[in-house]
Amino acid sequence: MSVTSIEPITREAFLADRHGKTFADVANDAEAPFEEVLAFFNDPARQQRMEDSEVHHDRAALAGVVRELEALPGLDRYLASAAERRRAARLRQAIGVLVRMIMERRGWRTTGKKGSLGVRGPDAQAVRHNTGGLSLWFLRAERYAREQGTPYRSVRERCGELEGALAGGSGEQGTS
Repeated sequence: MSVTSIEPITREAFLADRHGKTFADVANDAEAPFEEVLAFFNDPARQQRMEDSEVHHDRAALAGVVRELEALPGLDRYLASAAERRRAARLRQAIGVLVRMIMERRGWRTTGKKGSLGVRGPDAQAVRHNTGGLSLWFLRAERYAREQGTPYRSVRERCGELEGALAGGSGEQGTS
């Protein structure tokens, strides 16, 4: 696996981004672990895992690193104890912007679709976290597509071709 490196995203670069600038409250919140999050996502191996999540596992990029991200003591503590749900939600949204910035710099584009990361319990208003899935704190994450296209065809495409070949063929496969 070749690990491509991009220029690290700084607080200033984040705040200069078209969406990042709307999260100045998060980036400048002394209690939010924003610097810890930036350092986490600036790791080239983690960025590669985010790409691998899309390419090899057909999951949102964040799915490739979300468990390790949530294991950061500062982040977990902040999301669990944020006095206001809104502050925790804003940090999660800012992380989504950071993921988009990284993926775009690595040659990916947003698809406008979301991938599941977790499942809320039956009383989502009372519980602030997921009760199942990959992530405790993130419910959904943006899906990305490579600018140059995917190196693999989807199962749906392959299945359609296989069914078409079986319907149009003699029904005999594997004979020599």
